[in-house]
Amino acid sequence: MAKPKILVVEDEPDILEVITYNLEREGNKVIACRNGEQGLSRIRTDNPDLVILDLMLPGMDGVEVCRQVKSDPVTRAIPIIMVTAKGEESDIVLGLGIGADDYIAKPFSPRELVARVKVVLRRGPLKDQSGGGERVVRGQLAIDLGRHEAKIAELPVTLTPTEMRLLHFLASHPGRVFPRAHLLSRVIGEDAIVTDRNIDVHVRALRQKLGDHGACIETVRGVGYRFADAAAK
Repeated sequence: MAKPKILVVEDEPDILEVITYNLEREGNKVIACRNGEQGLSRIRTDNPDLVILDLMLPGMDGVEVCRQVKSDPVTRAIPIIMVTAKGEESDIVLGLGIGADDYIAKPFSPRELVARVKVVLRRGPLKDQSGGGERVVRGQLAIDLGRHEAKIAELPVTLTPTEMRLLHFLASHPGRVFPRAHLLSRVIGEDAIVTDRNIDVHVRALRQKLGDHGACIETVRGVGYRFADAAAK
């Protein structure tokens, strides 16, 4: 079985060494890059299974690297874990909004980093942003967007069109965090004249209708929402 290939873009030598050592110890092949230009080039040529990307880089910063990777049909399915210097909400929202799959804030423990990497690698490449197929089944929950049907253990759940689209989109990408603004554009539409917090109202109503299964929609404080990994099994 081939080793997972992980490309790390980090300009601080000590941090790069720690990341490389711990990932290689877990059986991964690591490609180390010190700046954004080199990282973007190697992503395109090496096609890694995962990218760990520092946001604060000399020259081309991590945001631009992420933007270019996710805008290219050839590379956009490659998952990216952002590394933020302070874990500032604005940086996290920006990175997740342009397609990063997860984030980790400095300082972080090697154990936490390895755990995040394992989760993202296990999740595999992100499906197309449209949400993949019309029918999604997660445990006892089934959502058929084309038929406008949602069921829990074969019992129908009555949802509004917005609630149906929201649930379908989140369930199509279990474990991935989506900022409110991203959900608004995907679920309500980019031209909708609403505030980001409007999505909270839909989530609250959706959780109530799902009853005990409402916990499958998790809040990531200061960022947005995700469909729980555990609920996808």
